[in-house]
Amino acid sequence: MGALVWLLIPLVAAIGAGLWGSWANRTRKVRGDGPELDGYARFREAMEKSHSGT
Repeated sequence: MGALVWLLIPLVAAIGAGLWGSWANRTRKVRGDGPELDGYARFREAMEKSHSGT
């Protein structure tokens, strides 16, 4: 009987994780890559600037 209890713990945790994941994803809006690409472009520009100290 104790072994069944130990097997139920991961099962309940997996069910809980699935429920939480579906709840957390319920309000996610589909958005494009625009903000990420803009941030990457700013990062590249900053990395390409020449530094006078080096």
